[in-house]
Amino acid sequence: MTRIVFITQQVDRTHPVLAATVSKITALAERVDEVAVLADGAVPGTLPENCRVRVFASPLKVGRGLRFESALVAELTSRPSAVIAHMCPIYAVLAAPLVRPLRIRLLLWYTHWNATPTLRLAERLASDVVSVDPRSFPLDSVKVTATGHGIDLREFTCSTGPADGDFRLVALGRYSPAKGLETIIRGVGLAVEAGLDTRLVIHGPATSAEERSHREAVEQLVRELGLEARVRLGHAILRSEIPALFATAGALVNNMRAGAPDKVVYEACASCLPVVVSNPVFDELLDDLEPQLRFPREDPAAFADRVHALAASPRDARAAIGCTLRQRVDERHSVDSWADRILEVALR
Repeated sequence: MTRIVFITQQVDRTHPVLAATVSKITALAERVDEVAVLADGAVPGTLPENCRVRVFASPLKVGRGLRFESALVAELTSRPSAVIAHMCPIYAVLAAPLVRPLRIRLLLWYTHWNATPTLRLAERLASDVVSVDPRSFPLDSVKVTATGHGIDLREFTCSTGPADGDFRLVALGRYSPAKGLETIIRGVGLAVEAGLDTRLVIHGPATSAEERSHREAVEQLVRELGLEARVRLGHAILRSEIPALFATAGALVNNMRAGAPDKVVYEACASCLPVVVSNPVFDELLDDLEPQLRFPREDPAAFADRVHALAASPRDARAAIGCTLRQRVDERHSVDSWADRILEVALR
């Protein structure tokens, strides 16, 4: 009997950031006999019948830690094949003293640029590290195995895009300085000055003080550049609303700091929506396509050039780019291929 323990923050299909975790757990459940899920929060009835959920939420940090340890001990009594800590390195750190002495494999899934002290410790304690790409894990480690991002293509249909002449850009994600929104907005201004009739819509949450402050700075930049009629700053949207938003756009734009390949880029590609991005990790998706779809992160003029060239391409050429991108996501970054690679590592 193959059992795995999966530790994550939330199990909720409507969560604005972590909803995709549900598809990943479901794909793993389709391949093993049982998945025990340990989560800080979970919506009942979300996962398949062969998944059991233990919630360790507590108002106090020490309480969460104690409930986490208690839940993990209960699951280790039946000797699972592997324990997977999803995104939060502290889960791997807390689990290691219980898991490793039993010779159970402990995997850390992590894809971000932030190399915290906790992450460094988690990397040493984990049996294996899994990430989208070796470059999406911020430490130099022989433990890293690339798995792709794990996109559920069933959630995204191939859109034909807007009519010619309506070249709308969309950006999704937190209002964080790491998203590089200033460069994108300045680039939109340059593209408009060069004669491109385009608009940018941004959607995302601002839940921390830093994010709220950054959103205010972005709003100020829009006013300074006189782009109020061209750039709209929206709030977070439901995950179920993303496909309809993609259907109205000519391209998704993304300027996330290198090292953290935003999942939304792969989701746009799964929707046959061309993307204009800066992160080097996307080279395997984009670099043999014309026109060029990647730009240097701090270069608004290069961004404007990429957008202008894409908008000038015939509609059928843009559609062909979109179909190619969906095919590549299907082959390299689907939730099914992700689950297969995770289990290859976990069960070896």
